[in-house]
Formats: sequence, structure tokens, C-alpha cells
Amino acid sequence: MNELAITVIGRDRPGIVADVAEVLARLGANLTDSTMTRLRGHFAMTLICVGPAAADVEAALAPLAAEGQLLATVRAVTPDGQTAPGGEPYVMAVHGADRMGIVAAMTRVLTDAGGNVTDLSTRLTGSLYVVVAEVELPPGSADEVAGRLTRTAAELGVGVSLRPADTDLL
Repeated sequence: MNELAITVIGRDRPGIVADVAEVLARLGANLTDSTMTRLRGHFAMTLICVGPAAADVEAALAPLAAEGQLLATVRAVTPDGQTAPGGEPYVMAVHGADRMGIVAAMTRVLTDAGGNVTDLSTRLTGSLYVVVAEVELPPGSADEVAGRLTRTAAELGVGVSLRPADTDLL
């Protein structure tokens, strides 16, 4: 079996998820991980599945992209296998007036501390910019990282919080 990474992007319309999932099911592909969102009227989905060869999936998805409304890409990936978490799970939330460089500055603090961003969402609503990131931090580093984040946030004129993630939830 092949492990594949698939992305589908384009102008949003009802039925994209169902169309893609049906194509994969007909091919016998098992969808193992996925994320989907709408970004200012555009659809974006990334998924990992196990099943047929990449060329077979590309050919089966081609009709969905035929009218130029969607772009689907497929590539084979190497399975990671079972890995232990890289650190302690936390959630960082940033909010404030929109300005250039918020994501870059805040994620640089995390990276420089040895942290890893495992999920990130941003949203601009009017003039309010919100960032929510799930991160793994080196054990025992959260207080120091929180201090660095607070200083960086103050320089940017935004607010920040760092809290332990609830590991019982997806």
C-alpha cells in the first residue's frame, strides 16, 4: 500500500469534500488524516491516505479539476511510523490589531526555544487578527517561553496567552 499526501484547493462550493472522499473510496484509499478549511471564499484541504498509486489517484481526481475550478496534487510520502510526542503540548493564542510579521515573530520565539508548531490557524475579522497555534515545547520550558512570547507580543502591540493543551481532545 502507498501512503499519499493530497491537496485540493480552489473556489469553495458545496460538495467538494464529498466529491474527493467518494473518488478516494472508489479507489480503495483509506483516509487517515485530514484537515479542511475555507479561506476567504477559497477551499483548502490536505489529507493523507493509504491506498493505490499516486498516478491512479491523480487520474481519478482529474475530472474534479477539469474546469479549472480546483487544483488537486498527489504525492507519495514515506510513512513516519509510530513516534513519541516531541514535547509538552501547549496552545498559543495571539490577538490584536492586524499588522505584518505577527506570525513570523511569534513562531520564531517558539522555534528558538526548541518548540514545534503542530497546527496553526489565523483569522482576520475586521481589524482584529487572531492566531491559534498548537505547539510542542521542550519539557520544563513553558514559563521561559511564555515570558519571551509576552515580550515579543508587547513589541508588536498584541496580546498573547500560552496554556497547556487539553490532551483529551482532538
